[in-house]
Amino acid sequence: MAVNMNAAPKLTPAETALVEAFAEKVADLPGDPGMMLLRDRAVETIRAGLPTRRVESWHYTDLRRLLTDVPAAHAAVTAKATAPLVAGSTVVLATAGAAGKLPKVDGARIERLATQLLAGELTERLAPKGADDAVGAINAAFVADGVSVTIEPEVVLAAPVELQNIHVGGQVHGRLSVSVGQGAKAIFVERQTGAGAALVSSVAELEVADEAEATWIIVQEQPETTTHLAQLNATIGKNAKLTVFLMNTGGRLVRQELRIVAAGENCEFTLRGVNLLTGSTHTDVTMVLDHAAFGATSTEIIRNVVLGKAQGVFQGQIRVAREAQKTDAKMACNTLLLSDEGEFSIKPELEIFADDVACGHGATVAEIDRNHLFYLMARGIPEKEARGLLVKAFLAEVIEELGDEALVEPLEARLDAWFGANG
Repeated sequence: MAVNMNAAPKLTPAETALVEAFAEKVADLPGDPGMMLLRDRAVETIRAGLPTRRVESWHYTDLRRLLTDVPAAHAAVTAKATAPLVAGSTVVLATAGAAGKLPKVDGARIERLATQLLAGELTERLAPKGADDAVGAINAAFVADGVSVTIEPEVVLAAPVELQNIHVGGQVHGRLSVSVGQGAKAIFVERQTGAGAALVSSVAELEVADEAEATWIIVQEQPETTTHLAQLNATIGKNAKLTVFLMNTGGRLVRQELRIVAAGENCEFTLRGVNLLTGSTHTDVTMVLDHAAFGATSTEIIRNVVLGKAQGVFQGQIRVAREAQKTDAKMACNTLLLSDEGEFSIKPELEIFADDVACGHGATVAEIDRNHLFYLMARGIPEKEARGLLVKAFLAEVIEELGDEALVEPLEARLDAWFGANG
């Protein structure tokens, strides 16, 4: 009897659920023939097996093992918008699409993506970015709608735009497409939260044109019954600036990917991140930053606090092309491990083909400094409160680097809320 050595692995329950969910929903998904072919290929990628530890970029997050169940892909339920993180923000409800009336903003155009999906206008952009792009494949297979925001050139938005993805369980697959025109300036808040067991895939595409300035804040506060698979793909133009701030405070299984291209000369990229991990959760932040042009600068600082049996991951890869001379890139990841059962894995990488650069990275994993703790307790502060003060100071430092009190205060409030529940 012949044996097929190349037979596909037996599908896991989660892979089976995804394939069956696609078969149930495919007739209702928008797209021209090209788009539907892309969806079919994405599902075949899932059928071939989700990434395991053998895939280098997923080495610390064995998705095939960790994704143990997938909720039913029931009909989308319209969620209600919540109060914005920053008072006065323009709220766009983007729950698996634009589940509500879209607001009007001077100097900006806000639209739904369903029409573009139906016409096949987004097919090329939805294609997964490589064989290891499981997040992109799942999203490409199922996404039916999303939100597009275009900021006109030279416009300075007076208030942030908050893109809210609020689920009520089930499967939620949404997409964001944002363009900041030449010389424009804007702040965006990507809010990810919900209730009940869910599988969420969310992919955001951000283009920052020449001379423009954008701030992108991601606040992920999923319940511990939710799997959250997200991706931010950003391109930065000449003399442009992009600041990304990431806060993870929830989710049972979280994979947040950042794929950034410093494409323009003398552009700037700044990443600041806070991961607050507790329980038996698993959170993975994976960044790939391509320096592709002369004179670009970047700094990335990630701060982590680990409690309980939580597991965390930060993978940061900086790639400097041959033409990207005078690149200045620095990356650091610092972790407070406050539990004997918790874990945090760090994998920094530099891949440099230019010879005139200043690049470096560093990582630390430590407990609370007992000398600092003693100092506070010697001044009458109870031990638990003293520990809390030290941990908050460790995290607040990166939040304050945003330099805008309108952003800093609500983020520090989220920090306080998390400590109130888990401290």
